[in-house]
Amino acid sequence: MSRPLKIGLIAGEASGDQLGFKLMRALRARVGDCEMIGVGGPLMEQEGLSSLFPLSDIAVMGILPVIARLPLLLRRIRETIAFLSEQKPDVLVIIDSPDFTHRVARQLKKQRPDLKVINYVSPTVWAWRPGRARNMKGYIDHVLALLPFEPAAYLRLDGPPCTYVGHPLIERLDELLPSIEEQTRRDQRPFKMLILPGSRRSEIKRLMPVFGAVLQALSTRLEGRIEADLPAVNHLRAEIEQHLATWPVKPRLLFGEADKYRAFREARVALAASGTVTLELALSSVPQVVAYQVSRLEAQLRHFITVSSIVLPNLILDEQAFPEFLQENCTVHHLTQALLPLLEESPERHAQLAACQRLQACMNVPVPPSDKAVDVILSTLSRP
Repeated sequence: MSRPLKIGLIAGEASGDQLGFKLMRALRARVGDCEMIGVGGPLMEQEGLSSLFPLSDIAVMGILPVIARLPLLLRRIRETIAFLSEQKPDVLVIIDSPDFTHRVARQLKKQRPDLKVINYVSPTVWAWRPGRARNMKGYIDHVLALLPFEPAAYLRLDGPPCTYVGHPLIERLDELLPSIEEQTRRDQRPFKMLILPGSRRSEIKRLMPVFGAVLQALSTRLEGRIEADLPAVNHLRAEIEQHLATWPVKPRLLFGEADKYRAFREARVALAASGTVTLELALSSVPQVVAYQVSRLEAQLRHFITVSSIVLPNLILDEQAFPEFLQENCTVHHLTQALLPLLEESPERHAQLAACQRLQACMNVPVPPSDKAVDVILSTLSRP
């Protein structure tokens, strides 16, 4: 190719921006002179991307916020399609946020059937609406998966080719795993416990009262010989502090990633809302109990979910290694009884620690995820 490679990139939220800037850096290291265009956040902009519009315009979650911003979202989709149609990139990499990025990819593929489209971060076709996998074959040339079981899922569902490139957390094991001193602190009394009620207002509203009562029950049972840390996100600080004001036993409130991971490295056990944090805990070798509650309407949708667990480490290992208590089972009694043996040198604790080791081995990759992603992108681009 006589001109520099032109790469289209679309990220739709902060997590995509994180993946995108690392991918840009890896692409530039491998390809050298290349032009990168599209949509991204501040991290991708620091790597040289001139984003078509601010990422905050499209980084919305939840039904009501999406409806409120729908006119702007639709306009941004049209603008992105028009821009990339005019710019004619050699390859398009869409990063997560399928409600936005897939709409753009479908239209561009109709206009340019020869355009190679790479989907970085698989939609949850293995859990929800599996028919999407086959539909994706019409506009996606390759999927870059963050979870090791996803390539087999795409094969089973007759989707596009899929390669496990590695989860970004794998690159952060040095931050997640304890030092010798921190491991010693894990084994000392008073035991340190992590309380992780989620990063959404609905999760805080439903889980904080239950989690507070569990901490009180454990403190009473252990005669106060337990300390708790609650890593929190700044935008929910007011709601969290309002709940904590009613807790008889109060945890230490932490903000910022450095303090969060330091608490992970010293924790004996965790009580967590279902989400990516369960993967962080397992990679940190912290035994955990997982809880979740949703509205009655959302609960009806569970009949359409096709997986046996909502806990990521369980899905990756294909076993119920980490106990989960959902909806009516998310009670103070159940959670307390499940946590108590994990504080001691019990069979339950050792079984979870062994599962954490298996998970780390299962997710390990020989090269950084971004480098593996570049391998697949360039290989796909070279094929007719």
